[in-house]
Amino acid sequence: MNKFKALALGNYTDVKYHPFEKVDREIEGSLEEVAEVTSTGDYGVLNKETLKDYNLFISYTEFSQVPEPQERVAALLDYVANGGGLLVIHNGISLQRNKELMAMMGAKFTGHPEFTTLPVQNSLPDHPIMKGIEPFEIDDEPYRFDMIPHFDTTILAQYEHDNQLWPAAWAHEYGMGRVVYLMNGHQLSCFSVKPFRQLIKQAGLWAAKVW
Repeated sequence: MNKFKALALGNYTDVKYHPFEKVDREIEGSLEEVAEVTSTGDYGVLNKETLKDYNLFISYTEFSQVPEPQERVAALLDYVANGGGLLVIHNGISLQRNKELMAMMGAKFTGHPEFTTLPVQNSLPDHPIMKGIEPFEIDDEPYRFDMIPHFDTTILAQYEHDNQLWPAAWAHEYGMGRVVYLMNGHQLSCFSVKPFRQLIKQAGLWAAKVW
């Protein structure tokens, strides 16, 4: 299998919650068998000329109240709509500060209870992303979401918290592209959990249309 090209974006400076330093290497390591991953903290890569060279864009971006310029938003929307893959990990859903990107990702992050140990279960074992993913436990933030109404997304995994099941991963098509969201990934230890690393790899393969 030829390796596909992926571009990962996160924050190395001005970080309040989720530094990309070291996490970038974990994401790269999770995909190293299937992809050449370039990690950056430069939001300027959100342009058509740069994105066209990659099969997959990975968001691990930090939360902010400042929306991205509309030309960057348009570039990412166009990239996915025209066949690019988008893999959003944990806080990468912070792109929701732009409503158009929120809609593309399929949900809005609304907050989270305290950090704890979360049991994660495979809700769709026949989906390519979920094949071979065994139930696992992970120390993480239990993110909560409002799913976008009238939007067709597929829940792939759920986590148990407060005696309820909550979305832990989902996937859908957007135009000619594919979008995957993985809820876990708050801290470095998350990326040592083998099923989660496998999930990143398989999500990347599916979103990049290798599968």
